Amino acid sequence: MINFDNSYSKLPDIFFERINPVAVKEPSLIQFNDPLAKEIGLNLEKNENLFSVIFSGNKILKGSEPIALAYAGHQFGHFVPQLGDGRAVLLGEIINNNGRRFDIQLKGSGQTCYSRGGDGRAPLGPVIREYIISEAMHALNIPTTRSLAIVTTGEMVSRETLLPGGILTRVASSHLRVGTFEYFAAFKDLENLKLLTNYAISRHFPNIKNDDFRYQNFLKLVCENQASLIAKWMHVGFIHGVMNTDNTSISGETIDYGPCAFMDNYNPNTVFSSIDLHGRYAYGNQPNIAQWNIACLGQCLLPLINPERNKAIEIVEEILDGFENKFRQYWLNSMYKKIGLLKNNYDLIEELLQIMNQDKSDFTLTFRYLSDVIGKENNSSNFLNQFLSKNKIDAWLVKWKESIKKENRPEKEIKKSMLKMNPAFIPRNHRVEKVIYEILNNYDYSYLDHLLQLLDKPFDHKQHDIEYMNPPDDQNQNYQTFCGT
Repeated sequence: MINFDNSYSKLPDIFFERINPVAVKEPSLIQFNDPLAKEIGLNLEKNENLFSVIFSGNKILKGSEPIALAYAGHQFGHFVPQLGDGRAVLLGEIINNNGRRFDIQLKGSGQTCYSRGGDGRAPLGPVIREYIISEAMHALNIPTTRSLAIVTTGEMVSRETLLPGGILTRVASSHLRVGTFEYFAAFKDLENLKLLTNYAISRHFPNIKNDDFRYQNFLKLVCENQASLIAKWMHVGFIHGVMNTDNTSISGETIDYGPCAFMDNYNPNTVFSSIDLHGRYAYGNQPNIAQWNIACLGQCLLPLINPERNKAIEIVEEILDGFENKFRQYWLNSMYKKIGLLKNNYDLIEELLQIMNQDKSDFTLTFRYLSDVIGKENNSSNFLNQFLSKNKIDAWLVKWKESIKKENRPEKEIKKSMLKMNPAFIPRNHRVEKVIYEILNNYDYSYLDHLLQLLDKPFDHKQHDIEYMNPPDDQNQNYQTFCGT
């Protein structure tokens, strides 16, 4: 039914634990991503009963080699030498018609040797959250792991209270993390560190596998991917919430949606995660943390990059020093596009963000409604309604219009390009919470279906769904998200 082509499970057993998912009492499929199934080349004829047992882990298909991956990680800056998949099992890998390889993983599938006393299960609420947000990120053109299916388990999970259990089927280019490299580096296992790095290069960067300097080039490419990824997060107001090294993907995909959320009012210090007490992973700090995480990877790779440690450190530091410029270029290029410009005008961006921060302007709507101002004598009320400092924003608009005019481009072209850069719909926190509430309390999936339809085409304006564009009427400044473990 699924043509597995497993590669990671062929590595030595120290890389993982061979373990089947723990069977659940009464699995029931509640969501299946048909377009994704087609994209990754799953040869499955939809059968809800069969899907329920497959995507709960109750039925192991031929060719599947279930494993829980070993890795370490810096969690909030503190190193933990052994973490691993404590509530996830990789069923195997498949290759689609375009030759792309994908991991198929169950999240919430029971205890493994890496569970560290946890139950290995996931509450249904966080599973729904990851499905919604990961698919929304994909539609926003941001590299991400994807969500294929949600299955309820028929069992309760004990957290602060008893909650219904769920299992997410996650699809990824791989589940290799910075923490995977830290695992072998921590034990000074150079042989397996080299094996892992060669595997990662062959899987993700095959064009450099024969390079004489492939290990430093590998670090450069991971650095480049992370700079691009974090810039894309910043462009839509996304906050990951827990950017530990074990949540930093080598492939450059967004991975491990736990206490993540999208910002409503613009504030660089915004934190939603209940466990981020000191703002380490605040919105505005994400680029710095990404660079720090890449430094951790660089530390691991030192003995591979050059046998002379000082020379290796020099090479790694040079790569890391380039991160800020790479990120800044990615960030600025799209920020200019968000305000309809092609040429650099950093002061204009900086001034707008300062006014937005002061006035608590909605991040998404400010940029979306700015396009309404194009070609109009009177400024858009939708745009102006995002601000309290009318004199300041009026003065900014004068300068912005002058910059637009200097570029001498057709107004229609400018507006069209802006609408392609600035989404109308994001997974607003209160909408996601509403979906979870309706499913958990009323077994009503219609709200989920409608929200997913809107988020699948986030740049398309739909007048009859305009309320889904808006932040909550009564904004809760103490809104928190939780990881579900």
